[in-house]
Amino acid sequence: MQAITAVQTATPFARVATSGPKVALHEVGRSPAPCSMCHLKERCMPSGLEPESVHLVDALVGRRIRLRKGETLFRAGEKFAALYAVRSGSCKTVLPGEDGQDQVAGYHMPGDVIGTDGIGADSHDCEAIALEDMEVCGLPFNRVEALARQDQPFQRRLNRLLSQEITRERQITMILGKMRADQRLATFLLDLAQRYQERGYSSVEFVLRMTREEIGSYLGLKLETVSRLFSRFHEEGLIQVHGRVVKLLDRIALGKIIGLEFVGRYA
Repeated sequence: MQAITAVQTATPFARVATSGPKVALHEVGRSPAPCSMCHLKERCMPSGLEPESVHLVDALVGRRIRLRKGETLFRAGEKFAALYAVRSGSCKTVLPGEDGQDQVAGYHMPGDVIGTDGIGADSHDCEAIALEDMEVCGLPFNRVEALARQDQPFQRRLNRLLSQEITRERQITMILGKMRADQRLATFLLDLAQRYQERGYSSVEFVLRMTREEIGSYLGLKLETVSRLFSRFHEEGLIQVHGRVVKLLDRIALGKIIGLEFVGRYA
């Protein structure tokens, strides 16, 4: 993929009102190009499939949906019907708390497939909220299951996708349970850099689409702690911060905060 700097498309987003995000899906029809021609195919559902299987995936996509910033793709408790491949933009997934304090559970960017939380109980346990204008491809799960029974390579790809979700959840559990506050933020920044790089974006300079408060919710930290750590990393020359634009100046040093065994992964 071509190198594209994420900063070029930066647009700040307002915090969602306490009354809850709007649900307003704007269907824009089928994708103008099949999965086999999509620039995200190496990061999305067709990744690793042979051409014959990719063509089967083409028929799997039901519709393309556009959401504006702050709108909701699905809510907690809604009946599960489809997976969604993020085509452009980004969103967060949020777990509603019984005490009214929602927990940010994930940040999703182009190429990610979301909605897997609904497979087990046949209903979603979280909600997906657009952090900016975004577009997703709907993958009706009854079609996904039928194709998995028909095509073994696709079934392996689906199993790999679900395994990756389990692995990411385990990593988050490790971050929240074992790491110091500075290690959590360093891991978050380096993980974002790696994910942007895998998609052809700049891995050095990018926009934080989540607010400091949302990052704190995701990492299990207070807003004050997140703000203090951003200031500390900036003062120590590890990062450069300008609003929501962050530039990583010393990825090796950030890796050392996490632990020497992580340096090679993120360098």
